[in-house]
Amino acid sequence: MQEEIMIEKYSPAKKEKWNEFLGRAKNPLFMFHRDYMEYHNDRFTDHSLMFYRKGELTALFPANEKDDMLQSHGGLTCGGLIVDTKFRQHTADDCMCGLLEYANREGFKSVLYKTIPHIYHLQPAEEDVYALYRQGAELVYVSASTVIDLRTPVKMTKGRKAQISRAKREGVVVKQLSTKEGYKAFMGLENDVLEARHGTKAVHTADEMYLLYTRFPEQIHLLGAFLGEELIAGTILFEYDRAVHTQYMAAGSVAREIGALDLVIATAIERYAVSKQWFDFGTSTEGDGTYLNEGLISQKEGFGGRTNVYAQWKIMV
Repeated sequence: MQEEIMIEKYSPAKKEKWNEFLGRAKNPLFMFHRDYMEYHNDRFTDHSLMFYRKGELTALFPANEKDDMLQSHGGLTCGGLIVDTKFRQHTADDCMCGLLEYANREGFKSVLYKTIPHIYHLQPAEEDVYALYRQGAELVYVSASTVIDLRTPVKMTKGRKAQISRAKREGVVVKQLSTKEGYKAFMGLENDVLEARHGTKAVHTADEMYLLYTRFPEQIHLLGAFLGEELIAGTILFEYDRAVHTQYMAAGSVAREIGALDLVIATAIERYAVSKQWFDFGTSTEGDGTYLNEGLISQKEGFGGRTNVYAQWKIMV
């Protein structure tokens, strides 16, 4: 029997209620916290939703408007319904029906829906995937991410081990950075690498990245590789309950030659081997996910990573 689901558009007055629910969700990511989502409000027209069942908040949907589409928030890697342990399959089906009805009433022509990879779930939370399927949603995007299971890791390749050993011989030292200058230096290196290889820049500016670090110092970490006083490689890590994600990785030409980034990654893996289950290197695809950067994914697989996917679905309303 279909239950009545009431949907309310998020407003700043609901910030505390939103964040409180996120704190007890079974698929919580700190980037769904309003203090994270709102750092780039100028880039997106927020249209996040809150779902109520029998007057009780049962789900959140981080979203924004894009022309005539309501989409899982474009500034976030993944998205979809954020739910607690009370949430069951029939509720997901009702929420999905309610979402489509809401989108139609508001004049949207379609809904683009990002799912959250299972490695970020505290409890199984793929009710939304089945509900999407039942509604005839089309799978429009799949991207390959490389993930290490830290509890039962696959052995590193000899090549990766050799690069780690070389970095140590060359005197590379890995340090955690927490200053604004450190974040500026790393993001400068990241942008130099992206510009040289792809003609692009990082999604975050150095100031934005440092701002987010100050808001979430327990979740965001910068590890840098130094040769003498020079920062030559590094990674920004996003830490979640069960997983760690390399949000950015960068290495200059000298660093690539002597394995400095390999040493940074090995240091991070060692740090989280006991406290986390998953180490997520992020995706190695471009465009709509159909182009695979084989060199990049091979490098990640060399650390013992294997494929997990990020997916997006589209429903016409």
